Amino acid sequence: MRSAIHDLLPPGIRRSLSKFGVDLARARRKRRLTVEMMAERVGVAKSTYARIEKGDPAVAMGAYAMVLFVLGFGEALGDLVDARRDEHGLLLDDERLPQRVRMSMGSSWTMNGCRSGCGSGNPPPPYETNDPGLFGR
Repeated sequence: MRSAIHDLLPPGIRRSLSKFGVDLARARRKRRLTVEMMAERVGVAKSTYARIEKGDPAVAMGAYAMVLFVLGFGEALGDLVDARRDEHGLLLDDERLPQRVRMSMGSSWTMNGCRSGCGSGNPPPPYETNDPGLFGR
């Protein structure tokens, strides 16, 4: 039975998926792997793997991800929509930045980040994060 996704996909996306399948087939052949070997390593039926190489949009994304992993491209999937490379998203972030930032009434923050009367006079510890996306721009 044909999935409704076939009818809903824009032509450009269908072409991209088809090219993706051709690229996966080429990568498999370069590594001298058969369709049977790939299907076994990916954990899908031979017919499902053949659909992957055709760029079938109805095949689960996890199966495509496993093919990328088996071929040695596992990390590429995580970088597809990386926030640091999302130029359109970065532009939207910049557009949403406020023109000016005002203190709310009743707030009396000092330059060192403490409310007045914090006591120590030492600056607060630096902001720490494990997310390189926050400051990696």
